[in-house]
Amino acid sequence: MTSHQLRGRLTDRFAAARERGFVGRRRETAVFESLLARGSGAVLYVYGPGGIGKTTLLHHFARVAGRAGRPGAVLDAREVLHPGGGPAAEPGPGTVLLLDSADAVAPEVLRDELPALLLPDTVTVLAARTAPEPAWRVDPAWHGLLHPMALGPLDAADSGRLLRLRGVREAHEEARTLAFARGHPLALALSADVRAQGGTAGDLAAAGSPADSPQIVQALLDCLLETAPSPLHRTALDACAQVLVTTEPLLAELLDIPDARPVFAWLRTLSAMEYARRGIRPHDLVREALDAELRWRHPDLRAELRRRAGAYYHRLFDDTDLTRQRAVLADYAYLHRESPLVGPLLAPALGPAGHDRMERLTVAPTTAADLGELCALAARHEGADSADLLRIWWSADHPGEAAPPPFAAYTVYEHTRDHGRRIAGCYALVWLTGGVPDAVPDDPAVVAARTWLAGPGGLRAGEQALLVRFWMAADSYQSGSPTQTLITLRLTHHYLTGRRPALTLLPFADPGPWVTGCAYVDFARLPAADFTVAGVRYGVFAHDWRRTPGAAWLRLLTARGATDDPLSVPAPAVEPTRAPPDRAAFTAAVREALRALGRADGLAGSPLLTSRLVRARCAADAGPRERAAALREAIGAAAAELAASVADRRAHRALHHTYLQPAGTQQRAADLLGLPMTTYRRHLAAGTERLTALLWREELEGGTGGGSDRWREGLERGQGQR
Repeated sequence: MTSHQLRGRLTDRFAAARERGFVGRRRETAVFESLLARGSGAVLYVYGPGGIGKTTLLHHFARVAGRAGRPGAVLDAREVLHPGGGPAAEPGPGTVLLLDSADAVAPEVLRDELPALLLPDTVTVLAARTAPEPAWRVDPAWHGLLHPMALGPLDAADSGRLLRLRGVREAHEEARTLAFARGHPLALALSADVRAQGGTAGDLAAAGSPADSPQIVQALLDCLLETAPSPLHRTALDACAQVLVTTEPLLAELLDIPDARPVFAWLRTLSAMEYARRGIRPHDLVREALDAELRWRHPDLRAELRRRAGAYYHRLFDDTDLTRQRAVLADYAYLHRESPLVGPLLAPALGPAGHDRMERLTVAPTTAADLGELCALAARHEGADSADLLRIWWSADHPGEAAPPPFAAYTVYEHTRDHGRRIAGCYALVWLTGGVPDAVPDDPAVVAARTWLAGPGGLRAGEQALLVRFWMAADSYQSGSPTQTLITLRLTHHYLTGRRPALTLLPFADPGPWVTGCAYVDFARLPAADFTVAGVRYGVFAHDWRRTPGAAWLRLLTARGATDDPLSVPAPAVEPTRAPPDRAAFTAAVREALRALGRADGLAGSPLLTSRLVRARCAADAGPRERAAALREAIGAAAAELAASVADRRAHRALHHTYLQPAGTQQRAADLLGLPMTTYRRHLAAGTERLTALLWREELEGGTGGGSDRWREGLERGQGQR
């Protein structure tokens, strides 16, 4: 089964589960079906308090539209409408737009930008917590087009049906719950959870009416927390409110227990929990209530749960499974959702509707079949000149198989509910070296980048810089949206794995709004690398991975995410060092270190203790002993990489018996291996050469030192040219 087929089956399963749990709303459904049948444009404005079932109704409308042959998907209104920039989506004929969180968009933006989306037969459904403002009703342009619909509680019959679906069977318990919840769907579901735990909601009428959703939810959560089987189960509820999705291994980490299966199974039984593709998550209103309660009750536990989650994601990112690495980045980003600097950029992707859409997005290398649509996309957002550059890059001759190409393009696809897919965005990567490779287009972005890279702070021998090009979402360009967030996460994955760059250069068409967000993630504004295409000046931000390598960068973001003043947490300090060794000096130092491994203090005077590969593995203030341990670890890791390679295994065995677990003499090592001395020495020389190459690669790709001072000097020089 392909991943596309598997994704389709998962989507179908979630949709079927939602349909089975849906009750009532016959009047609302009839109104929606009548609007579909009219064949003319309409805007249905559904409003009601949190937890009343607006999002559930939107998903139901999507299934109704699908059965009527009208494609539709639930989107966050913030993804689709952008103040000042016009609508970010262009629906085709027959499309049904289902926009959640409409009240998160300014009313004037809704009124001004929404008409551009309405083709003659487009039916749009807006969901918000408050009624449309009077300006909607007095505007003649909206007369006959706008259909306000207040979403109220379920009636007694539908409420009882929902309770029975949730496992409440006793008539007296059903009556008590109906009297309290008064038709509020989320309150009914939570009441069923309380009942399942052996408790009762009691007489909680003082919590308020269904319009007072937060009070109702908080009162019911208090009951649920009181009836949790143990303090561990209560902490599990607190924990799942802190992370994007909860899995069994993650829960074990958050609770600091070896086996979380029983507690995870209990969480799965709760109606307050929803299923996601990679785990479970609490209802949005439940999450807010749990988190707010934990914030004032036990702020230290809240911080510790987030710290444990970050540590777990960090470990998973070291996994070699690319799919797990990419998923972890989304989870890691969620820990920063409250940051005043990057939280607003993440909000459209990490809310319920945004997260649902994120799970339908995938990324794959661009194919020739995509090129025409991607060039049209570039022309729409950046102009014809940018589209021409993308086409030229694509058709340029690349180096042969002996060298990786300097240009790679990727397409973001959104998988639709009918198992099709559409192009949702794209991005491209340009790898730059100190030299000028052949067959590279005359791209203003490359010209500006090379000019800056040739000066202080640029590249040294063997290093590469990664320039991001043509990155955009089809609906939101470079503004916040699920597609834009996914592109950002995939770019981060490119920075941290594979051909890890010494520097990353990231351009924005409108850099102003991104200054603080980029500062949060340690990308500095670099005006000297700005460039102009078709009259648009693109502002460039840069990060020096030599100064703050991947592991240190993730630790920096964790520290910044844990404080209310993130920019007060400085990037790791750069301590003065001697100039980096050249390759010959580095090779000699590795050979000396190998010979010294057998002595307890043999690495104490190694020149490699000030190398970048050692700095990347220990704290900035580490002493000689810690640095020597880090050097041993680096040598051991490189040796393990050789051992895992079939081609290098014989060379590794010679290294192992000579230096790592020395046999005493080379003759004894040769005897252990059953090799003649000449063959043993050939294998040992090959192993030493391969080990040195791996360590040199790490020296170039990670750590601090060397180019860091030059990078800072170059940045300051670039800012002076602003």
